[in-house]
Amino acid sequence: MDKRILIGIVLCWMACEKQVETVVHQGYALGTSYGVQYAPIDRSYEEVQKGIDSLFYIINASLSTYLPASVISKINRGDSLVTVDEHFQKVYAQANEMWTITNGYFDPTIGAWVNAYGFGPDKALVSINKQQRDSLMEITGWKKIQLTSDYRVRKEKPEIYIDFNALAKGYTVDVIADYLSQLGSQHHLVEIGGEIVAKGKSPKSGEAWKIGIDSPNEKAERSLQSILAISNEALATSGNYRKFRIDEITGEKYVHSINPLIGKPVRSKVLSVSVKAPNCMMADAYATALMVMPFVESKALIESNNGLAAYWILSSDGGQLEEVFSSRW
Repeated sequence: MDKRILIGIVLCWMACEKQVETVVHQGYALGTSYGVQYAPIDRSYEEVQKGIDSLFYIINASLSTYLPASVISKINRGDSLVTVDEHFQKVYAQANEMWTITNGYFDPTIGAWVNAYGFGPDKALVSINKQQRDSLMEITGWKKIQLTSDYRVRKEKPEIYIDFNALAKGYTVDVIADYLSQLGSQHHLVEIGGEIVAKGKSPKSGEAWKIGIDSPNEKAERSLQSILAISNEALATSGNYRKFRIDEITGEKYVHSINPLIGKPVRSKVLSVSVKAPNCMMADAYATALMVMPFVESKALIESNNGLAAYWILSSDGGQLEEVFSSRW
């Protein structure tokens, strides 16, 4: 479930009478933009930036499917001797939990389908016939891989392709936020491609961080659908209304999310889902899963977990938008 698309979460910085200096780091990583803001701490800008860059490098070296020399790329090529690092282990554990909780709707082995439909780093197939579909289903299924006690990945078939992109951005946000906390920061916001961790308060307003969620539309212009205040929690949003593929033969629109149970792109009235969670890797994973799951099941799943809250934007008859909130949102 490649989640490289930027869903258009806009950070809304609210001014007040007494302005407090905010340190800002911005750049491009993990295939998208990132921003880090925090109240001044007893560390130089260069030191913090060096630390951020180092974390991006280390995580990419472990989890990036776009780097041939990364740990996950070696595993995907069938290398069974690779020993995975702590970052891979943590993301694997979260993926395993998500696969169980969602009854298989969240499945990182969907990577072969992601590539087949042209959402990943490999060239898209012109079409997918029954034989190709059957072959892809044979190498799909989280239960077909295992992390051994000596930290190697064992796959039933060497062709099984693992894709942690539905977790990697959120996980990286958590890692960078933890890094800032270790440096003494008590008020910061970390954002990578719309996935967010907010700690403390905004230095500019002295209040909770204000986050804007885009109104779903396919136009280039962006407008806010909702603004919320968050503090000491994470937020992730997933959506299918901007990035899609159109079959050149049939003209059908294929949205970004793929149902691993049937190996087909999801056609759904759910335009976007935002999830608040204790950490961003969890929020990221749930936001992805809820785009794939049937709406009724996804809402029940969120309501069953006291640590989660979600906000859905649905398309309704006549092209109108419908907002649905979980009880804890």
